[in-house]
Amino acid sequence: MPLIIVRNDITKMNCDAIVNAAKNSLLGGGGVDGAIHRAAGPGLLEECRSLGGCETGQAKITGGYDLPAKHVIHTVGPVWQGGGHGERELLRSCYAESLRLAEENSCQSVAFPLISTGVYGYPKAEAFRVAVDTVEEFLKDSDMTVYIVVFGRDSLLVSQKRFADIQQFIDDNYVDEHSDPLEERRRRLNLAGGWRSDRKGAAPTVGAAYESSVLPSVPLSQFSEESSLEEALKQIDESFSQMLLRKIDEKGMTDAQCYKKANIDRKLFSKIRSDVHYRPKKTTVIAFAVALELDLSETRDMLMKAGFALSHSSKFDIIIEYFISHGNYNVFEINEALFSFDQSLIGQ
Repeated sequence: MPLIIVRNDITKMNCDAIVNAAKNSLLGGGGVDGAIHRAAGPGLLEECRSLGGCETGQAKITGGYDLPAKHVIHTVGPVWQGGGHGERELLRSCYAESLRLAEENSCQSVAFPLISTGVYGYPKAEAFRVAVDTVEEFLKDSDMTVYIVVFGRDSLLVSQKRFADIQQFIDDNYVDEHSDPLEERRRRLNLAGGWRSDRKGAAPTVGAAYESSVLPSVPLSQFSEESSLEEALKQIDESFSQMLLRKIDEKGMTDAQCYKKANIDRKLFSKIRSDVHYRPKKTTVIAFAVALELDLSETRDMLMKAGFALSHSSKFDIIIEYFISHGNYNVFEINEALFSFDQSLIGQ
C-alpha cells in the first residue's frame, strides 16, 4: 500500500490509528496533542494517566474514544537543538516505533502529523524527509497505508535550492508558452511540425509539439535484425497493461518491486494485470514510468498508450519532466515537490 500526503485535520482521519505528537507526560498539551485530546474526549486522558509517560523517541498506544480512528499512538518527538544532539535518530525512532505498534495491533492504515515541527522547532523540510525515509523503508515489507497529514501547502517545503530550481524550470518552459502571441506560437509550432488543425484558422493545440503523434513511436533500434515485423507490430498494438507488464519483465523487476516503487496499491496493480483493457489515470501511468526509470521519450510512449501526453501547458507535467530529465526517479521526492507546488500527486 502507498504513502499518501494529505491536507487535512488529523482528528478527522478515518483510519485504524492516528499518531499524536505528545509530551513526555502523555497528559495533553497544545497543537496536535491538544486537538487530539479535545476530539477524543475525557476517556483518552484517563487511559493516558495509566501509561506512566513516554520517553522521547518511543511510542505507546491507546483507544481512539470519540475519534474516527480506532487507536491513538502517542509518540514523543525531540526538541530541535540545531541537529547535533541526535534529533534525527530520535525523530526516526518516533516513526519506526509508531509503525511497529500499528503493525502489532493489526492496523491497516495509520496517519502521522509532522512530528516535532510545532513548538519543538524541528525544520519542516528536514522533518518531512525523515518521515518519508522511515515510512518508505517500512513499506518495503508491509502493505499498510500510511498518511502524512499537513494543514496547508506551507507546512511542507522541498529544500529551498530544489524549490528554486524547479520554479526556474517551470518559468523557462511554462511562462514563454503562455505569454507568446498566438501568431508567434503558431510559427514555432509549425517549425516543430506540431501544428494541427482540422479547419482553417483553428487555434493550435496547447503543447502540440508533445502531442503531434497519435501513436507511440517504436524506435527501429529497439529491434534486433532477427526481430520480425510481426513482433514490432505487436508492440505497437499492445495495450497499456501489456506494455507495463512487458517493461517490468525487460527491467528484470518483480511485480511487487514495481508497484511498491511506484507507490501504487497492490489491489490496483492486480486490476491492471488482470484487465488487458484497463484505462489508468495519468498519475498512475507516470508513477509506473518513474518506477521503471523510463526516460522522457519512453515515458511519452507509455502515456500515449493510455491516451495521455506531456505538455508544457501543465505545471504538473513540467515538474515530472524536471525530475525525469535530472535522473531522479524517487516517487516520494517527486510527490514532495508536486505537493509544494499544489499539484496532484502520482501513484497512490
